[in-house]
Amino acid sequence: MTASELDPVAEAILEYLSTAPPNKPVSAEQVARHISDAQAKAKSGGKPSSNAWRRYFQAVKNQAFFLARTGRVDILRKGDVVAPEDLKGLSGVWRMRLPHQDRAED
Repeated sequence: MTASELDPVAEAILEYLSTAPPNKPVSAEQVARHISDAQAKAKSGGKPSSNAWRRYFQAVKNQAFFLARTGRVDILRKGDVVAPEDLKGLSGVWRMRLPHQDRAED
């Protein structure tokens, strides 16, 4: 599957991760806020409402899990990569990163 065949939300996730600092996993909320901000600027040139990002959150989660199952992103929980087959029951705080980025050492 090429990038042009991906869902626009999946493309936004990959774009955001490619510009994120190395070794710094990002949350689904950060990506949802990024998409919301971009949509608001494209439509009205303004700033979105404070909760506008929430409408994108579930789509970001679904597409992040899809990208993880296809090996294009890693999903992390408590700093450890979650196996793609374990994503279905994943709850709580999780983050994502591009594959093969080592965690930052403290």
